[in-house]
Amino acid sequence: MTSLYIAFVVGIPILWMLTQTVASARTRQLLYLVASYAFYLSVGWRFFGILLASSLFNFAWGSVVRRKPTAGVLWVGILANVLLLSTFKYLPALASLFDQSGPAGSIAHLALPIGISFWTFQGLSYLFDQYRGENLDPSVVEFLLYMGFAPTVLSGPICRLPELLPQFRSTERATWRDVVTGAQSIWIGVLMITAARYLGSGWSGKGVNWAFESVQGRLSSADTWVLLIAYGLQLFLDFAGYSRVVIGIAGLFGIRLPENFRRPFLSPTPAVFWTRWHITLSFWIRDYLFLPIATMRREVWWRNMMLVMSMVIFGLWHKASVLFLVWGTYQGLLLLAHRLIQQWQRRNKRTVSGSLGTALSWLATFGAITLGWIFFRARDWQQAGSLLASALTPFSGRPSVLPADFYALVAIMTIGYVVLEWLTDRLRGEGEMLSWIPLELRYLGYATIFYFTVFHSAEPQSFIYFQF
Repeated sequence: MTSLYIAFVVGIPILWMLTQTVASARTRQLLYLVASYAFYLSVGWRFFGILLASSLFNFAWGSVVRRKPTAGVLWVGILANVLLLSTFKYLPALASLFDQSGPAGSIAHLALPIGISFWTFQGLSYLFDQYRGENLDPSVVEFLLYMGFAPTVLSGPICRLPELLPQFRSTERATWRDVVTGAQSIWIGVLMITAARYLGSGWSGKGVNWAFESVQGRLSSADTWVLLIAYGLQLFLDFAGYSRVVIGIAGLFGIRLPENFRRPFLSPTPAVFWTRWHITLSFWIRDYLFLPIATMRREVWWRNMMLVMSMVIFGLWHKASVLFLVWGTYQGLLLLAHRLIQQWQRRNKRTVSGSLGTALSWLATFGAITLGWIFFRARDWQQAGSLLASALTPFSGRPSVLPADFYALVAIMTIGYVVLEWLTDRLRGEGEMLSWIPLELRYLGYATIFYFTVFHSAEPQSFIYFQF
């Protein structure tokens, strides 16, 4: 994590000044590429060759697909990318099931290259877009930059070349408004990451991480639900905060990255939730997996099955484990249940409209999504079963185990989440959302939060999504 901090404090200002002094888009691209590769080497030098090889292969094979857009040629590219990802992400989990004294032991300990899940999907989207006939003709430098762009290379957002290529080719310099808006996005992101760490550690050292790793036996139903709500907030604040920082850093240079989260916990239905949570991955799955396969047949059962299977793949994308398989299946069944309920309501004209209907729909959605975090976070099947049993037996009479200050922390963070959504809405709508605060106080606030988060933390924690 130290390299991230150094890049933030030293590298970004230097790169910003350099890019502001050149008018050539090509020179700027080279500066971005050198800086991006230097950044990746500083955090995962052992895996740089894999990133470079994947980038060069997808660039070369994309040219082949453009010249000969057949299904067979496309499938070669797909299988090559899937094989690379599987070697590091899924093969070790499979090898761990066998005798560790032989070759399986070495395979089981293969390290996961940082960001491989994200930039592999970017390479695949390029191949798919070429197959579809998109007018894409990047230079090798432009494509290498697309795959290894420093803000997104570690943990997304998952970008698409048609979004970034025109911006890489632009000769316009970043404006003061870009800098202000980017700084505000970074400020909000750092604030979110700080909140996520507090949820993880708790005020007294007994937070989300302690509850999942140290508490033995069954929790009370209230403890379980508060813990699951806290974990959902921790996961959101950690990853959405990281995404906000990334979006803000790119914004400093006048480069717009896609949003990755937008009010997910205020979603009235599961379908809406998955258009607001990890948006770039959700829409990648929709555009490149679900829609092409679902439209191959017209039967309703086929579309429903593909809906569930898409979410299964969504789960396995995170990790090759039975718990993530169950989590993906559970989310797919939630989406299917929502679709079937909607169809039944339309046929029978049985809908609860107005504020009451919206509130009930939100409550059911929030409860179902929150319950699903069990499979995403539980350390094993035994703990998952225990948490599920506790959550579904509200009158078991078990005593509370979680400390009172944890309940207070979760309540404060929940209120803070609502305030945060208001702030980010202001940022999207107005740009300079904090203009009512004197400039000097804003800078002091930025510096204080950054110092506290980066340098005052005794043991900087890795972002949760770096493991994926």
